[in-house]
Amino acid sequence: MRNWDDYKKHVSAVDPEIAKDIKETEEIATIVSAMVDQRNKLGLTQRDLAAICGIPQSSVARIESCKTTPNIGTLLNIFKHLGLTLTVSQSKG
Repeated sequence: MRNWDDYKKHVSAVDPEIAKDIKETEEIATIVSAMVDQRNKLGLTQRDLAAICGIPQSSVARIESCKTTPNIGTLLNIFKHLGLTLTVSQSKG
């Protein structure tokens, strides 16, 4: 295997359940990356964001390090204060 995409194709052929887990992990990482990028663009620290959102700084740190997945209410709260929106669309397959 030459790269990550090759590996994902291989895993999909061998074990569809693991392929599903990889896809879900990548989707979560995309959301968290957008959150971190926007926080940095706004010049906010984790502590600043936590204070604005009314949540502990440790929660922001755990979300950003992917040690926890926030519930939808927490995610929407954070996104609102970062000026981000969450878009839902129908899966293509």
